[in-house]
Amino acid sequence: MEPQIERLSELLKNQHLTLAVAESCTGGLLGGCVTSAAGSSSYFRGGVIAYDNAIKRDILGVPADMLERCGAVSAFVVEAMAYGVSKLFGSDCAMSVSGIAGPGGGTAEKPVGLVFVGAFYRGEARSRRFVFDGDRVAVRNQSVAAAIEVLAEALEELWGKKP
Repeated sequence: MEPQIERLSELLKNQHLTLAVAESCTGGLLGGCVTSAAGSSSYFRGGVIAYDNAIKRDILGVPADMLERCGAVSAFVVEAMAYGVSKLFGSDCAMSVSGIAGPGGGTAEKPVGLVFVGAFYRGEARSRRFVFDGDRVAVRNQSVAAAIEVLAEALEELWGKKP
């Protein structure tokens, strides 16, 4: 995971951007990974571990009807989480993660290993859906790597475009 966070760290520093994170199934692992990079204090504002839907709703501003209609593990919710944490911390960009790390909690519709990651930058929210293999630790680690990759791709793609 180190090369990925170093890549994201350089992008954030070079563009003079700030970052916030909102995470559910990773339970703080994403924020921990971000702060493992030297110099992260120059861009990392903070994060919210929104394990409970009430936190997603009340702190991050995810609409209650969206949580009810789509479920916490959905593209719409991670996009709303990324937007909400960016607004909460006043950051330029944000990452978010929500998923089913297992070993229980999965259904036929939403299996164990299903994870959505979100990114927010310059007014645009995006998300990607993943289904990871492995145990709880593996799913959480893959989720962190995916979130970092999705935001890094967004920054590279949108860098230089006017807001």
